[in-house]
Amino acid sequence: MATGSATTKAPSRHDARARQLIEMTIDSLAEVGFTGTTLAEIGKRADVSPGLVAHYFKDKNGLLEAAFRALAFRHGDAVRLRMIAADSPRARVQAVIDASLSRTEIDLRTSMAWLAFWGQALQHPRLHRVQRAYQKRMLSNLTHALRAMETPEEARKTAALIAAMIDGVWLRGALSSWNEVDPEAAREMLNFVVEDSLARHPIAAASVPATVRPVNPATGETIADLPVATAEDIDRMVAKAQEGQREWAALSGTERGRVLRRTSDILRERNDALAEIETRNTGKPVQETKAVDIISGADCLEYYGGIASTVAGQFLDLGAAAFGYTRREPLGVCAGIGAWNYPMQIACWKAAPALACGNALIFKPAEQTPMTAMELEGIFREAGLPEGVFQVAQGYGETGRSLIAHPGIAKVSLTGSVPTGRLVMGEAAKGLKPTTLELGGKSPLIVFEDADLDNAVSGAMMANFYSTGQICSNGTRVFVHRSVLKDFLARLEKRTKALRIGDPFNPETHLGPLVSATQLDLVLGHIAGARREGVKLLMGGERLTGGEYDRGFYVEPTVFQAEDDSASIVRDEVFGPVMLVLPFDTEEEVIARANDTEFGLAAGVFTRDLMRAHTVIAALQAGSCWINDYNVTPIELPFGGYKNSGVGRENGLAAIEHYTQLKSVYVAKGDVDAPY
Repeated sequence: MATGSATTKAPSRHDARARQLIEMTIDSLAEVGFTGTTLAEIGKRADVSPGLVAHYFKDKNGLLEAAFRALAFRHGDAVRLRMIAADSPRARVQAVIDASLSRTEIDLRTSMAWLAFWGQALQHPRLHRVQRAYQKRMLSNLTHALRAMETPEEARKTAALIAAMIDGVWLRGALSSWNEVDPEAAREMLNFVVEDSLARHPIAAASVPATVRPVNPATGETIADLPVATAEDIDRMVAKAQEGQREWAALSGTERGRVLRRTSDILRERNDALAEIETRNTGKPVQETKAVDIISGADCLEYYGGIASTVAGQFLDLGAAAFGYTRREPLGVCAGIGAWNYPMQIACWKAAPALACGNALIFKPAEQTPMTAMELEGIFREAGLPEGVFQVAQGYGETGRSLIAHPGIAKVSLTGSVPTGRLVMGEAAKGLKPTTLELGGKSPLIVFEDADLDNAVSGAMMANFYSTGQICSNGTRVFVHRSVLKDFLARLEKRTKALRIGDPFNPETHLGPLVSATQLDLVLGHIAGARREGVKLLMGGERLTGGEYDRGFYVEPTVFQAEDDSASIVRDEVFGPVMLVLPFDTEEEVIARANDTEFGLAAGVFTRDLMRAHTVIAALQAGSCWINDYNVTPIELPFGGYKNSGVGRENGLAAIEHYTQLKSVYVAKGDVDAPY
């Protein structure tokens, strides 16, 4: 459970036999403890001689040190990758907590091995050094993040308290075989500790930049310098939105729908110009943004423009004495928080149902991709939307937090990561505000032996390489029936090698750069981690350099093959052009493996047997599913996930329920029957 990536000896990181011996050592520590773990025991488990074990590690202490360093390196990678993805000091603290107490990081085998290690660390200097490195790195990660929110002294105290609680949870959990400790409950308790400390010892957020400076991912050049919305700005925006919302809600649904449809028409008219702005800001190939990003937003506005006049309640006949009816009424001013991968589409997906129901919306785009949201605000005004009903608040995590916490905000809708979703839901819960959360995924795509393999390969490529793999619903775990695996991989390799990577403004380009240097580091970190764990790399896996690539954030389309689900890359969302192919043998097996994840956003099945397709889809724990296709999201179908992939739904009629409140009215026809 170390947060540092301690240096491991070359054999233990690069030699398959050494890796096997280290895994056998961890198994032994978990089962028979420190004393029972000997060179002879490891040799017996690995079916090799004790002398071969000694050849790699010299003695027992060398073997144990290598094993503990491997555990530390593994967990340190998990923390580092989460911290890279964090967009604020508070999120970085959360990254350490989540990585240390996530169910995907905790298991009985690992915790028992660490328990055996702790019990001997003080007696063995080499083991004690590993423990000290873990402790120092944990404190360093926490203290560095907390100093942006607390005084240095309070940051040190809070960091030490969090680290001690994390260690205590692991120790208690291991001693009780995880029967007495719930990692998720412990994580929530730690969050209360952090929030309490920040409330008691806050400092000015001097580390938050005054401007948002998005870059062109293809060149690394800054393309804008936009002022960050402060808490005072949010106050003014909410007041303006409240005034405009009253005017907007007083219009009939037909009148509101007319404005939404006019907005849709303008988006279509300006598709090419807006798509070029989206490409410059996101790095997506222009062939994508012109075909999908703006048009899909226009489709959403057109759909809800038609729905607006039908938002209504029910009439209920209650007999001779009375009748009743329900009214669907707007919530008021809503907050939308967008992700950076589909800026215009997400802004429209949140704005269209909110506005159709008579609400106002203040939208905070991701700081990486703020450009098209500003264009949308102007287009709404041009189409006749009253002043203040759709506004854009630029900024970072603190801006979002101010928006969510504002007493004038009635509802919050987020598209983002699972850690961000937890923070948003926690902040919204303080005001009992409803939330819609569309979060991450590690979705399965299942290819049965009777599938049309060309279509299956097309689906897998669309589910991993479109938008340079930066799509939350991507089917990054591609399960292929073992009988067709060789044929599938041959077709996949041929077509992947034909992909064109480069300048996103070239209409022939298939893959552009990743959105930012941070995302590039994150993706390369996942790739490096998979390699260290021995996952077979079939193609790609490198950053592209030379010529035009040097200035941008380019990575090769990458395909791994794993024989089982033990590697971290099988569990972790990568959010880049990285596909993982996994063979399977039976329908029951693949369903169980597909569902063995904290996520539940999406799933796909390729088969010619439609009875099997419907049966398997019914068994998969995912909110958005496809049969013989992937990542097609018509506005008419609700979109959202199960489990940690979110709460509520975007799109379709389901979204109307999330942007209205229901009022029940009882109407008496006669006198009041009172016993008084």
